[in-house]
Amino acid sequence: MSAVASLWMVDADAVSDADLLRYRGWLLPSEMARYQRFVRAQRQRQFVVGRVLLRMALGRLLSVAPPDVRLEEQVGKAPLLVAPLLKGAPPGFSIAHSGRWVACATSAQTALGLDIEMRDPGRDLAALAEQAFDADEMAQWARMQNLPDDERVDGFYRMWSEKEARFKLGETADGYCVSLPHPELSVAVCSASPLVRSPRIEVVTLPE
Repeated sequence: MSAVASLWMVDADAVSDADLLRYRGWLLPSEMARYQRFVRAQRQRQFVVGRVLLRMALGRLLSVAPPDVRLEEQVGKAPLLVAPLLKGAPPGFSIAHSGRWVACATSAQTALGLDIEMRDPGRDLAALAEQAFDADEMAQWARMQNLPDDERVDGFYRMWSEKEARFKLGETADGYCVSLPHPELSVAVCSASPLVRSPRIEVVTLPE
């Protein structure tokens, strides 16, 4: 079965502190508890923006107002959609954040895994590869060493974001993954079912 996915992205730094405070009223107690455990203000901002963006995307998909989408935290897992109540299978969704960007992918037909990563050539990519990549991935990384610097950096982040997206998908390695162009980010979407087409990144603003 082929599926369709949407991908929305928000510049979290453009959200005012007053709006962030208002959006906190959308969160359920389990979400607020997790929010309060974050130490860094940036991570708190990313969390609130991500939950509001997810409610926007699911609200569009399910034809309900974003505040009527209710999400419960699950330890070590994506949040659980508890309202609105659905008769069929729940939609697939995944959230990611990196730097000032927060993103959300949704689909009515398939489970999804999404990852975004700021491409930072100043990081020690060799050390990160040693920590994150398995033997096959390290072999791919080794073959990139003779590429020009920008291609090598792009290749590293493409592998890293796809690996994270596959992990979030929670499926076998046979999932279907696509990389999407972005001027600052490496963006990967993985799906349990093949997508009819690659989703287009839509940069949106949060509701007033």
